[in-house]
Amino acid sequence: MPLGAHIPVQDYDNAANDTNQQWLASKGITLTNYYGTGHPSQPNYVAAASGDNYGMDNDNFHDIPANVSTIADLLNTKGISWGEYQEHMPFPGFQGYNFSNQVTYANDYMRKHNPLVSFDSISSNDTALRLIKNFTTFYNDLDNHVLPQWAFITPNMTNDAHDTNITFGSQWLRGFVSELMNNTYFWDNTLLLLTFDETETYGVPSREEYAERNRVFSVLLGGAVPEHLVGTEDDTVYTHYSTIATASANWGLPSLGRWDCGANIIQFVADKVGYTNWDVDNTHLFVNVSLPGPLSEADYSQYRPTWPIPATNASCSAGYGVLPAVVDAYQGQEPTYNYTSPFPYDAPYGLNVGTSYSRNGTTYVSGVNATGVIGDDSLSNSTSSSASASSSAVFTGAAVPEMRAAGGASVAAAGLVALFGL
Repeated sequence: MPLGAHIPVQDYDNAANDTNQQWLASKGITLTNYYGTGHPSQPNYVAAASGDNYGMDNDNFHDIPANVSTIADLLNTKGISWGEYQEHMPFPGFQGYNFSNQVTYANDYMRKHNPLVSFDSISSNDTALRLIKNFTTFYNDLDNHVLPQWAFITPNMTNDAHDTNITFGSQWLRGFVSELMNNTYFWDNTLLLLTFDETETYGVPSREEYAERNRVFSVLLGGAVPEHLVGTEDDTVYTHYSTIATASANWGLPSLGRWDCGANIIQFVADKVGYTNWDVDNTHLFVNVSLPGPLSEADYSQYRPTWPIPATNASCSAGYGVLPAVVDAYQGQEPTYNYTSPFPYDAPYGLNVGTSYSRNGTTYVSGVNATGVIGDDSLSNSTSSSASASSSAVFTGAAVPEMRAAGGASVAAAGLVALFGL
């Protein structure tokens, strides 16, 4: 996924009732059951980049080990160009925690909204690091027709509605997208996903309100959207992991073997590649808490000292297996979770257990007749500062990713752009 624009922390109804968001929705497909993957912001960006958030329940400065693979690794397998555009980041590859407005000293660029910079496989690679740029470079690349095929775009803390409100952020977003609509180089054959990282309401699993389940307002736009679907709604259940699965299906790429493996693919792309999505009963689906992991501070999730082991031999959504580097690193080890599920769940933790999903006449119930986590791995409410992946995996990010035509594959979108807001 990254296909679009990411706006931060807004509850679904607040965004859906905004007139500018409604105008944008009228130009594309509204995804009515699209979910974030945790709280606060950063876990969602990391999830969209790598298929997991590793228990992250904070916006701390993280350096995720270089043997944890990302979507960049997948794109690199076929030479699909990629990049990020972070508004008001001071220079390409900037690794600082934040960069304030130099006139007003207000919050501006924040590392927590930059998905790929948190991964050592990117930050320790000068070539990859230079692909994380600012908006000045975005407009230069746009004018020179050298945008990457996959892109992730994040507005600053004012324009993304984080430090302002949904009205301000939506006005900015409409202006930003309207300009791109009139640019045939950008718009034609591009799929743009406008989405939020998380809801403003955190909630608890015992509550059933949609806002507390992390359902975020999301819209698909661009020339790749079939004309007969413009102005329609899609009620398929998606998560940020679906953006990775959709990119894999679009370009014929392998999976990371994590939660992207079973994630539903954007429906019209799934139709084009002949994939049948899962029908998820989301009555009690709650994707508001990270599963246990080593990056937890026990604020919204539980600490587990070991890094989750990905699947290596699963038949994943896109149908192209698992990234060879992941297979080489983890072959013979049991995956931590049932990564073929279309949503994350943890049986011992009791998160999203009992949710049914079905297709082709077969129904599974998470944690019942679908395998959950392999073991409890000593869940704890205490944290440890030693966060290092247990096995060497691989080399190799939420705002506007963009995909442009790649040779060889029958693509639904030549360009994929994700625009994330807070």
